[in-house]
Amino acid sequence: MTLDQSTPVLVVDGSDAEIRIVRALLQHLGYTDVDETANVTEALTKMRARRYALVISDWHVEPMTGCEFVREVRGAAGLARIPFILTGEPRSENVVAAKKAGASSYIVKPFNAEMLKAKIEAAFGTRTAPLPERQPVATASRQPQHGEAAAVKNGESAAPKPASADDQQKFDGLFTTSI
Repeated sequence: MTLDQSTPVLVVDGSDAEIRIVRALLQHLGYTDVDETANVTEALTKMRARRYALVISDWHVEPMTGCEFVREVRGAAGLARIPFILTGEPRSENVVAAKKAGASSYIVKPFNAEMLKAKIEAAFGTRTAPLPERQPVATASRQPQHGEAAAVKNGESAAPKPASADDQQKFDGLFTTSI
């Protein structure tokens, strides 16, 4: 599913300057119906009155955190499936908390239009290219790990091992609502 650029998007942020920035980035990306509010109470009222295709909220909103706002939305009938992007500081505990609360994606401030587009695509499960802030690791210059050289000499595959459960629990800043 992709986001039709004419469907309504709600931006929630306590800072008028931040709202203007996100609105301008969305308009640059072609989104024409952008609504805004400075607090969660008004956001929930607007969300119950109008069907938004996407919500973008700052971590620091009143009268609760963005994470609590996500939980509120995920627990509300009729609102639970709306893609929800949280914005905030590059703190791993915020990113993990946002994921656990049910946010579709988390974007670190400051961000540009390309990064916002990638997060919107990720929230809708349509991302086809790597995120701009994540550069692929070059594998050509990788040195063999302990035991790999011996395995190749013995005719065994040197293919990387599957990720462990601990590795899978690590989070790189992108997620969808499926946990």
